[in-house]
Amino acid sequence: MTKRLEQQIAFLNEADRLKSVMRATELCDNSRYENSAEHSWHLTLYALVLADQAGPDVDLNRVIKMLILHDLVEIDAGDNPIFGDHDTKAMEAQEQLAADRIFGLLPDDLNHSLREIWEEFEAAQTPTAQFAKSLDRFQPPMQNLQSGGGSWVDFDVTEQMIADRVGSKISIGAPALWEFARNKISAFFAEHMSKK
Repeated sequence: MTKRLEQQIAFLNEADRLKSVMRATELCDNSRYENSAEHSWHLTLYALVLADQAGPDVDLNRVIKMLILHDLVEIDAGDNPIFGDHDTKAMEAQEQLAADRIFGLLPDDLNHSLREIWEEFEAAQTPTAQFAKSLDRFQPPMQNLQSGGGSWVDFDVTEQMIADRVGSKISIGAPALWEFARNKISAFFAEHMSKK
């Protein structure tokens, strides 16, 4: 029992490092950039509040687990902004190695069960994972809208880039959320970005 508890605590202590991984998205109040742990927490709140947007085959409890776990690999691999310039294959390989190490800190049964949830999220093939991915893509635009453009300004993002890289993912698991976001984004670009 002591060995198991030591492994569990080692994993939890390692997970604390996610608080030091900074993201490209600013907080809604524009005061600073958020960290990946804050992002994961905020996404779980999105899942609770927007549960009515999930399809009938979505397991909300599993969505919450996915959202708490999905960015742990960033402890080793770092955050790769969706509008940044990075090698997707290399990033995926780094994340797999990070998952091996981080989930490997756990006792075998937890390693297997939590890694399986993370893998399901990454594959985005089930309705549950698709809804979780949709929320992961929906939250940053909501913050960018609130913070005056945030990372869209930093990365010189166009409305079409958002539709291509973000909208396509949101619409798979939460089409009504993409429709809502698309309208807000269009209005934002019409008002703010045309003045550049």
